Amino acid sequence: MDVGVDVDVTVVGAGPVGLVLAAELALSGARVQVLERRAEPDRAMKAGAINVPTAEALDRRGLLPAAEQVQREMLDRMGSFAPATGDQPSGDRPRAHETRFTGHFAGMVLDAGLVDWSDADLAAHAAVGGAQMVPQRELEGLLTEHATRLGVPVRRGVEVTAFEDTGDGVLVGTTAGPVRTGWLVGCDGGHSTVRRLAGIDFPGTDPELTGRLAVVDIADPEKLAPGWVWSTRGAYRCGPQPGRVVTVEFDGAPAPLADARPRSRGGTPMVPVTLEEVQASLRRVSGTDVTLTALRGAATRWSDNARQAAAYRSGRVLLAGDAAHVHSPFGGQGLNLGVGDAMNLGWKLGAVVAGWAPDGLLDTYDAERRPLGAWVLDWTRAQTGVMRGDPKSAALRGVVADLLSTRAGATHAVKKISGVTQRVDLPGDHPLVGRYAPDLWLRDGSRLVDHGHGGGFLLLDRTPDGAFARLAAAWAGRVTSVTDDHATTPAGLLVRPDGVVVWACDTTDTAAVTGLETALQQWAGDAAHGAGPAQR
Repeated sequence: MDVGVDVDVTVVGAGPVGLVLAAELALSGARVQVLERRAEPDRAMKAGAINVPTAEALDRRGLLPAAEQVQREMLDRMGSFAPATGDQPSGDRPRAHETRFTGHFAGMVLDAGLVDWSDADLAAHAAVGGAQMVPQRELEGLLTEHATRLGVPVRRGVEVTAFEDTGDGVLVGTTAGPVRTGWLVGCDGGHSTVRRLAGIDFPGTDPELTGRLAVVDIADPEKLAPGWVWSTRGAYRCGPQPGRVVTVEFDGAPAPLADARPRSRGGTPMVPVTLEEVQASLRRVSGTDVTLTALRGAATRWSDNARQAAAYRSGRVLLAGDAAHVHSPFGGQGLNLGVGDAMNLGWKLGAVVAGWAPDGLLDTYDAERRPLGAWVLDWTRAQTGVMRGDPKSAALRGVVADLLSTRAGATHAVKKISGVTQRVDLPGDHPLVGRYAPDLWLRDGSRLVDHGHGGGFLLLDRTPDGAFARLAAAWAGRVTSVTDDHATTPAGLLVRPDGVVVWACDTTDTAAVTGLETALQQWAGDAAHGAGPAQR
């Protein structure tokens, strides 16, 4: 075995989470590879859209136009290219075509007409409105191209079989031979091999339902009602795409896994879903004799299994995405939660590898991401409780439906589902600290996010004399300063590579300068260390 370090980081899993993480590490200058046990990309139907933080993550790396193109193609395919609504951003600058996607809570689709789109949180994150209907399959293709451009090798057909954390690296046994890596990150799904081999517990709640998702040809579609329909046996939905059907049955875990832990997100077993299985399930929950004639692509099976890893890190081994948490797909949170993990971990691990941040920075990954993961698990558990077919759950569903039919209720739910209210608990009194950076248009017509495609920190300086930028010059290479003579608030803003604001001010006094220096020292490392990832 070659005991020299082959790569700085080995990412296990080439789904969206693994690809985002690998790309962020490459931007930081790390040598990274991705190992994927599947020989070909997974073509099964999964998530159908992304939320605002995920779309903004794409935007931060210059991928917004590609995502907007995917949405246009999807809408054309659906034949529902709706007219744009809402106000233009500040300065009447043109915005990509926008269609309002609201999502649903426990199958109760939220009415876009009820939502207060002028709400401050929603209005502050409107620039990516034309890039949210991006299905997982298309997202993986987009991210694969992005990682390839950055020189990241994706080695398919390679499975991890064992590993040893040696303290200064990880020796990894694979089906293609041994690998020596500085760090190992499991992005390999709910039945994570990395998590299991690391001995990290996966506590949570057991499943009580089986769900199926497929695109099918239906011989007699008139027998099915559109939208979500509930019965004592469960629920089903037809649409919004032609032939798309979802069934939910409260019959416990999927049969192949009744006595086993889930093998992927939400309890999805790696057993092919047949046309006959989907038809039988649809007939049971609909109470009809509907006939399905063909499957269009691979169908999926899932459950409401909800678990969260006891730790996101064990020495030089880390977890992200479904390897760290699983839950039902209700509300479309899983993919987005995982991408958020990858963005948070990517720059931090890259900083540790580059040597300008201490190993302890990685402890903030678990501290920052765990609370959001726990919230998502509870958000999906609540929907399971509302969706059951018993009379008490049906009564509760009626109460929740009444609340969601109000302007305040619909707006609150959309804000939660879209992710615009997500916040990291960070020190600082400014309301933007800990939040994802809002849409910020500059005097020259660009946006702040346009200046961060290469990774690194972004500093907005609106001081008359460029005081903030002069201070940040000591961190050149890790911090990109953007000056703007637009006399408005915020006067200054420091944004981490993952889009989280760590310092903001509305004044340009001495206290503001001191606050910026403190934030730079805390998050951007030692100013004397030298150039960092932004010079890449």
